[in-house]
Amino acid sequence: MLEINGGRPKSVMGPLGPLTLDDLPSSITTHWVSRRKAELLAAIDGGLLTVEEACGRYRLSLEELAAWRRSVDRAGIAGLRVTRLQQYRKPFSD
Repeated sequence: MLEINGGRPKSVMGPLGPLTLDDLPSSITTHWVSRRKAELLAAIDGGLLTVEEACGRYRLSLEELAAWRRSVDRAGIAGLRVTRLQQYRKPFSD
């Protein structure tokens, strides 16, 4: 990982290999597949973007990013699939 100005890395390891800012989804992305979600989380974890920058760039809420993080922690990248969300969520207990 090479550092650029400001101490940020030039690239980080993503789910399918190295990621740079240029590799991230377009800022006009509206359809979030599991790979794109995983890439964005890897970019945040690796320091390419801060959470605040990611939320602003992609018009996401902190709650949405937190939900993606919980899904990855619980079920890996497969947990980010919208069609599988019900299978990976735990039912709420009273």
